[in-house]
This record gives sequence, C-alpha cells and structure tokens, in this order.
Amino acid sequence: MKKLTFAVMGMGNRGTAYAAKALKYPEEMEITAMADTRRVRLDAANKYLHLPEERLFDSAEALLEQPKLADIMVVATQDAQHRAHALKAMELGYDLLLEKPISNKLQDCIELVQAAEKMGRKVFLCHVLRYTVFYQQIKRLIDEGVVGKVMSIEAMEQVGAHHYSHSYVRGNWHKEADSSPMILAKCCHDMDILPWLVGKDCLKVSSFGALTHFKAENCPDGATERCADCKLDCPFHANRYYLSRIPGWPSNILHPEPTEENITEILRTSNYGRCVYKMDNDVVDHQTVNMLLEDDITVSFQMVGFTNRQTRTIRVMGTEGEIWGDFREKELYYQRFCGEVHKVDLEALCDDFTGHGGGDARIVYDVIRYMRGDDFDTSSMTTIDRSAQSHFVAFAAERSRVMGGQIVELAEFKKEMGV
Repeated sequence: MKKLTFAVMGMGNRGTAYAAKALKYPEEMEITAMADTRRVRLDAANKYLHLPEERLFDSAEALLEQPKLADIMVVATQDAQHRAHALKAMELGYDLLLEKPISNKLQDCIELVQAAEKMGRKVFLCHVLRYTVFYQQIKRLIDEGVVGKVMSIEAMEQVGAHHYSHSYVRGNWHKEADSSPMILAKCCHDMDILPWLVGKDCLKVSSFGALTHFKAENCPDGATERCADCKLDCPFHANRYYLSRIPGWPSNILHPEPTEENITEILRTSNYGRCVYKMDNDVVDHQTVNMLLEDDITVSFQMVGFTNRQTRTIRVMGTEGEIWGDFREKELYYQRFCGEVHKVDLEALCDDFTGHGGGDARIVYDVIRYMRGDDFDTSSMTTIDRSAQSHFVAFAAERSRVMGGQIVELAEFKKEMGV
C-alpha cells in the first residue's frame, strides 16, 4: 500500500485539521512540510507531526521556493491568496487539496480550473459536506426514489450569532475585499450540495440580503471600542465569550494553545477584542437564495447569522413523501405520504462525526484512495471542475443580491464570464 505525502500551506483551523488526519491514517499518509507566517502555529502542529526544522517554513512562498516535497499540497491560506499559491504549486508538480473557495474572484476560479486541466493536475476542493454520512444518506434516499420525484428543497445554514461575530465581524472574513462575499465564503458548501443531491444543474438564481445589524448605527449607548473596557451586558462581549471557551473553539483560533493569559492579551490588541458595532466589517449578516434547477425543481436557501445554534437543516419535498434533518443533531428522517416516519441511524454508519460531521476525515481518505487508484465510486468526488459550478451559483447569487434580487440566468452569466 502506497503512503501518500502531503505538504500544508496555512496552519490555521483548516490546514491543521487536514494535517491532523496523518494521526488517523498513519499507514496511508504522511506530512512532510508545513508553512505558516505564525511560528506558534507551526510549533503547535509539530508537537505531533515531528518534522525537522528544515521542513518548517515561515510562509507559503518560502515553501514554494523549494523543489517538490510531497505528492499533494494542501492549500489552506487565505481566500485571496489561493490563485497565486495554487498555480505555483501546480507548476511545481503538486496535485492539490484546495480549501474552499477556489478563489475570491470568479476569473481566478476559472483560471485555476483551466490550469489544472492544462497541466494534468488532480485538484480536489474541500467541499467536505459531500463526504458526510448525513448528506450521502439524503442523496441515497433521493436516488432510490423513496420520496418520488423531488419538487422542492428548503435549506438553512444557521451560522450562529457567536460564530458569525467571530468569523464575519471580527475575523478573517469580515471584509469582502480581503476575503470573499459571504455567500461564497460560508455557503459555497450549500451552493454545491443542494444541486448535487438531486443531480440537477442550477438554471436561474435570485437573492436578497444585507448587513443590517452589525454596524455603528446599532451600537448601544456607552459601548467602548474594546470589550475589555466595556461594562455593558452585551451577548457579544468578547472577553466573556472567548475566555469562557478555553481551551476549545473559537479560543483555539486566537491561539493554538489558549490560556487565560494569552487570550486576554490577544483581545487587548486584535480585532477579536473589538466591539462588534465598531468594526469595519461589510459582509451580509443574513441572505436568502432562490434557485431554479433543471426539471422545475425549486430550492430555497437561507444563511442566517442570528441563531443560537450552529447547524444546517434541510427538508426535501417529493411527489411521494418528504425527507428532513438536522446536521448538527445527526438526525435524519423520511416519510412517505400516509406512511410511517422512519429515522436513519447515522451513528450506525459512521463512528467519527468530528470535523464537519466527519467530512474532514472522509475527504482526506477518499483523496488518498483516488490517488492510489483504488476501486471505489468516485462520482461524488469534489474535483475542481465539478466544484467550480457552485462558485458560479454563488457569484450569480451575489450579483442578484447587489442588483436588488434581479434574476440571473446561469447560462448567460457563464457566457459573460467566458465559459
């Protein structure tokens, strides 16, 4: 059995998650190099990876100056860096495991798809939801015709108020120019998974949404620039939130080995300690997307930053019954009209739901199998050409939103983009 080697650019939450799978599949994968601008991130990961100093690099660029050091490069740098880093890695001969989105600009996405084809590189996008038992079982039920012909899907991503404030008000994705539109940065998963479930392409899209709450005009009287100095009883008080979550997420995003001392210091000096109403954020805090798929299938999707829970929920409505479920709760049900309610026992099908419902581990494992040439069903693999379709939908939805909900036809949109 061939052991595949991986190098990782970007040892934040996502890069670290994929690198950690070397512990889960020690006979099948090995990490041979890592790069990050933050030495503390490299040191934290290297406590379990044990790489020599010469295989630790202080930037993606420094790693890319070296000859090829692995079979596969994990590109987990910031969205706006993906184009340059992915292109250079492919030129060096790497196949890629590319964190979503492909890029924050549609033309860059198209360029990377074309470059992968021209160079003959295998590039897999980290649309990890396709690899989860939750969505795979929904697709199985649909494909088996359990609910007849699908007519409509209603789906919601409940981002969670605190997750939203952490990542999209204070965090790396709070400004579109530096990252991506919200519907791409957070929801290209959903733009991928919903058409995939029914095996139909998106024909038209419309969207509404706005940044309504997390801005200066809603700042409470007496709020200070930093939460450490604020006496208000605010649900988004950074010190109370992050310090109460040591050592887990999201405090471990601020520091890989969080303590009360280092988190307090980070909150004094970084955006994570600032008032959510005094930031320079500009991405939407709620958005709805309506899609018309082939065969007159309608899809209604909502991204909401105002929920207590972080989860995805879905209801699939067919001519003979319904499927519904809650991703976080690992609950999935179906019922034929006038029939009994059936529960799918997801926990009997998967023994590890960590990391996006088990998707983080399964994508790595399937990439390993794919690269080895193992005999298994690869029809759902998130190759870059397949995954790019979700980006067209996301960018079209964002155009519609900016234009007040105007319908965007995907064929015309792609033609305009030169595809």
